[in-house]
Amino acid sequence: MAVSFKDLGLNTTKNMFSLAMKDKFAIPAYNFNNMEQLQAIINGCIESDSPVILQVSSGARKYANEILLRYMALGAMQMIKESGAKIPVALHLDHGDTFELCKSCVDSGFSSVMIDGSHHSYEENIRLTKQVVEYAHSKDVVVEGELGVLAGIEDEVEAEKSTYTRPEEVEDFVARTNVDSLAISIGTSHGAYKFKPGQPVPPLRFDILEEIEKRIAGFPIVLHGASSVLPNYINMINNYGGNLEGAVGVPEDQLRRAAKSAVCKINIDSDGRLVMTAMIRKILAEKPKEFDPRKYLGPAREALTEMIIRKNKEVLGSAGHGKEIMETEE
Repeated sequence: MAVSFKDLGLNTTKNMFSLAMKDKFAIPAYNFNNMEQLQAIINGCIESDSPVILQVSSGARKYANEILLRYMALGAMQMIKESGAKIPVALHLDHGDTFELCKSCVDSGFSSVMIDGSHHSYEENIRLTKQVVEYAHSKDVVVEGELGVLAGIEDEVEAEKSTYTRPEEVEDFVARTNVDSLAISIGTSHGAYKFKPGQPVPPLRFDILEEIEKRIAGFPIVLHGASSVLPNYINMINNYGGNLEGAVGVPEDQLRRAAKSAVCKINIDSDGRLVMTAMIRKILAEKPKEFDPRKYLGPAREALTEMIIRKNKEVLGSAGHGKEIMETEE
C-alpha cells in the first residue's frame, strides 16, 4: 500500500532551497544506514536548529529494510515533535538509478528522490529523468537530476574518473526534464580517497559553477561527494588498527564558498562513517573486554552529533534556519 510523505510528517525541499539561496547557505544532506546515525543527525539538527535532508542510498534501503525505514522516519519526526523543536526534514533517495526504484521510494513515503542518469547518454538521461519527474510530481514529490559524473565509490555508485558538468547543457536539461534541482560535477568525488595522496588538493571548479549559475539563475544546485574526510578521525582510525593512509577530502573553506552560491544542498556521507568508525575502534582498542554494543555505538553516536552541529554552524551555515523555514511551510 502506497504511503505519502505527508502521512509521515515529512517536508519537500522546495522551501528549504528557496530560503537557502536567498540567505546564502546550504541544506545539509546526511546519509544514514542505521539507528545510531539517524539519532545523531536528528539530535544534531535539533540542537543547531537546522533543516535537514535524510539521505538513503539504494544499498542503505536494502540494509535497513524499506518497511522498517519508513517507521524510522516516522519515529524521527516524533522525536522532533516531542523535543519542541521545529525543523523541516526531507527523506531523500540518494543516487536512484532506475525508474522502478524511484517509484518504489515515492510510494513508500520519500519526499524527494534523485534519479542519476549521468552514466547514460545525454538523451537517455533526459528521458529517464523526465519519466521519474512526471511520476514523482504527480505525488507532490521533488526530484534531483544529475549532469556530469563524479569519480569514486559510494555504495553501488562507482566511476574511475570524473566528467565535469558541461554548462552549455544545463538549460536544455532543466527545461526538458522539469527537474527540481541539479547535481553537478565540479571536482568533488565519492568516498574517502577523493584526491591523489601526497599531492596538493585541486580547487573546485568554481568557474564552471559560476557559468551554470548564469545560465539557470536561481535554480537549486547540489554538490555530491562533499565530505571533508576530517584528518583527526582519519588519524584516530589509523592509530587504533585501521589503514586509511592517504585519505583526503574537500577542504571546508571551499564548501563554505560553495554554500554561499547557488549550491543549496551539500551531501555528506563519508565523514559520518569515519567519525563513527574512529570512535568504535578507539573504544574497542582501549577496552578489549567490551562487548555491549551500546558502550561503543553510544559514544560513536555522540561524536557524530557533535560533528553535525559543527558542520551546520561552521561549514554549511544552515544552523538557526530550521524554525524559520517551518514558518514558511505553515
